[in-house]
Amino acid sequence: MKPCDLSAVEARRLMASRKLSAIELTESCIARTEAVNPAVNALVAQNFDAMRQAAREAQRAIDGGDTLGALHGLPLCVKDMADVAGLPTTFGSQVYADNIAQGDDAMVAQLRQEGAVVMGKTNNPEWSAGGNTRNAVYGVTANPFDLTRSAAGSSGGSAVALACGMAPLATGSDTGGSLRTPAAFCGVVGFRPSPGVVPGHSRPMGWLPMSLNGPMARTVDDAALMLSTMIRPDRRDPWVPVIDGQAAHHPEPFRHLPHYDLCSARVAFTPDFGFTMTEKLVADSFSDKLQRFGHVFGQLDDTHPECLQADDTFAIIRALGFSGHHRELLQQYPDKVGPNVRDNVHEGEDYSALDVVRALTNQTVLYRHWQQFFEQYDFILAPTATISPRDWHELYPTEVDGQPTQSYYHWLSMAYASTLAGHPSVTLPAGRDRNGLPFGLQIIGQRGSDLQTLAFARELETLFIGDAALERPRVDLDYLTHAKPLSSAEGFMGF
Repeated sequence: MKPCDLSAVEARRLMASRKLSAIELTESCIARTEAVNPAVNALVAQNFDAMRQAAREAQRAIDGGDTLGALHGLPLCVKDMADVAGLPTTFGSQVYADNIAQGDDAMVAQLRQEGAVVMGKTNNPEWSAGGNTRNAVYGVTANPFDLTRSAAGSSGGSAVALACGMAPLATGSDTGGSLRTPAAFCGVVGFRPSPGVVPGHSRPMGWLPMSLNGPMARTVDDAALMLSTMIRPDRRDPWVPVIDGQAAHHPEPFRHLPHYDLCSARVAFTPDFGFTMTEKLVADSFSDKLQRFGHVFGQLDDTHPECLQADDTFAIIRALGFSGHHRELLQQYPDKVGPNVRDNVHEGEDYSALDVVRALTNQTVLYRHWQQFFEQYDFILAPTATISPRDWHELYPTEVDGQPTQSYYHWLSMAYASTLAGHPSVTLPAGRDRNGLPFGLQIIGQRGSDLQTLAFARELETLFIGDAALERPRVDLDYLTHAKPLSSAEGFMGF
C-alpha cells in the first residue's frame, strides 16, 4: 500500500512513531494527484511548493519532539467555498474567477493549527448550487468509477480526491446533501453534523442552519478525527453553544470513538421517507444490502417519521437563502451567473411572506414529528441518493423512473429530509449498486447524537469489511492513469 492510500489515523500513527515521514506522505499524495487528476478534474487549484514546505516543517516538528496536533502532517483538500491564503477562491463563479484569498477561512486556519498540510482547492458547482460538480470556471469533475458519470455535488471535487487517494481528508459543506451525496457516488464517508457542532459564520441568515460544514474522509474514524478539530467556540454562528468561552461540544471523544453494541440498536429503515422519488434500482440495491446485515440489530422496522410538505418546505427555505445571498450578484452580473443560481434567486423572489411563514411552520411540525419518532428508534437507515450516478453532461436529473423532477435539487430529497429536521447524518460506503457503481448508506441519528451516530457507523463499517457486496469499493487506478484528460471531453466547460 502506498502512503497516499493509508487512512488518516494510520498515517498519523506511523508518522508519530517515525515509520513514515510527513514528506513521504506528501510526495505520495502529490504523485497520485499528478497521475490521476487529469482524468477526473477534482483538484482545481494547488501550490505544491507551499505544500512541500509545510510538510518539511511538519517533519521538523516530529523530529524535534514537539507537541503535535491531531492532524499533524496529514494532507487536506479544501472545497472551493473556503479561503486558503494565496490560492483562488472562485466559489465556482465566473464573477470571482480571479479572486485570490488574502488569508485563511477560520475553519481552514483551525485545521492548519492542528497540523493539516493543505494540498489545494477542490471543485464545486457555482456557489454550491447543484448536485453535479460542474461550472464555467474549472469545468466538470467526473466520477472516478466511471468517467462518463457524475460525481454528484456540491462537494464532488472533495469526494473524488478522497476516492482517488489524493489526500486522506477533505472539507465539505452540506445543505441538501452536498457532502453526503458525492460521498455516496464516490464510495467515501461524508458527515453532516448537528447544527452548532461545526461553526459556520458565512451563512447570510445565521439563524437558519441549512448549510453546514463537515468532514469527508475514506473511513469513519478519519471523519471523526477531522470533526474533532473543527469544533471550536465561535460566537459568529448563533447555533454554536458557548459556555464560559468554551465550545459546549467536546472534541476529545471523537478522536477515540466508543464501541456501539449493534445488538441493542433500535433501527428504522426506509427507501423513500414516504415522499421521495427513489429509483427502483436504488431501492432494490438498498434491499439487497439490508438482507446481508439487517439481522445484527436488536430491532429493525420498515418505517419512517412523517415528512409532510418536505419538498415544498425545503424549496422555500432554500430559495430564501439564495435570493438573500445572490440577488445583487445576479443584478450586477446577469451574464456571469449560471442557471441553477439564477433559478433559485428568481424562485425566492416569487415567494410571499406568507409562503415563508408557512414553510417555517411546516419545518417545525416536521421537526416535532421526528422527535416523537426518535423516542422509539436510535437510527434511521436509508439510501443517501435517490438515483445511481448518471451522465455528467446532464446538469441535473429531469426525471426519476419516468417521473419529472420539480427542480435541479428535487432528486436530493433523501438527504434534505434530515436537513430540515436538524439531525446528524453520515454517508457510509456500502459496496456497489446493481449498476456496479458505489452505493451510499445514509445513517441518521437522534438530534445531537453526533458521537453515537459516528460510533454506530464505525461498527457497521467494520462489519462490512471482507464482504465484497458491502465494503468500500476501490477505484481502478490503471483505468484513471490511462484515461484521456477530462478537459478534452465535449461539454467539459460550463453548464
